[in-house]
Amino acid sequence: MYSMKNRIVFITGASSGIGKSCARAFAAEGARLILAARRAERLEALSAELEEAHAVPVLKLTFDVRNAEAVAAAVSGLPDEWKAVEVLVNNAGLSRGLSRLHEGELRDWEEMIDTNVKGLLYVSRAVIPGMVERGRGHVINIGSIAGHEVYPSGNVYCATKFGVKALSKGMRMDLNGTSLRVSSVDPGMVETEFSLVRFHGDGERAAKVYQGLDPLTPDDIADAVVYCATRPPHVNVSEMIVMPTAQASVMVMNRKS
Repeated sequence: MYSMKNRIVFITGASSGIGKSCARAFAAEGARLILAARRAERLEALSAELEEAHAVPVLKLTFDVRNAEAVAAAVSGLPDEWKAVEVLVNNAGLSRGLSRLHEGELRDWEEMIDTNVKGLLYVSRAVIPGMVERGRGHVINIGSIAGHEVYPSGNVYCATKFGVKALSKGMRMDLNGTSLRVSSVDPGMVETEFSLVRFHGDGERAAKVYQGLDPLTPDDIADAVVYCATRPPHVNVSEMIVMPTAQASVMVMNRKS
């Protein structure tokens, strides 16, 4: 097992859901944390929690991954003692809307593409060169089962997650010959703010997504992410699909009445 003790872990989208659970899981392993998100007040609360519970140092960065200049400035401006990022968890992502392609909202499409694909690229481009220079590092991209199967009205969201799958594979090829590792953790149904965001705050509609089954929790995915990060250096978990037992595919689920 590869120890995370005192190693620097950079997590995007850290203020809620899977990102927040990843922060807690890596803190429990003794990692030093760089937590990035848009919501500063949530980062403050999470940082205080982790510092008290695990006595680990936390550096908070408030930016939107869609803003290339803000990403570059945040990473280039890291204090010297925080520059040696060991693990990058590209978690920031979202889904907006559930419409047939010809009825979709352009602003929803742009938000998904800018966050899920371009945001991942901006952060990766800023962080990976330092890893290559230091000769060590691990990029863990949070994908989705939607990057393996397309479902009705999931068109653009699925396309972005197919993009994450392709980018993860491309990173592994481009970084082959270095000691860097690249993993993709691809969840099925996880109960987070995902559906609430997708349905623009419609809580009743969001709740129906998880009705009648036991979905994954963010902690389940964080456990998978930490597993990938703590394998021996010669082992790379290239791709991990994690689904609830009640889910067999994107569209096949056992819901109890």
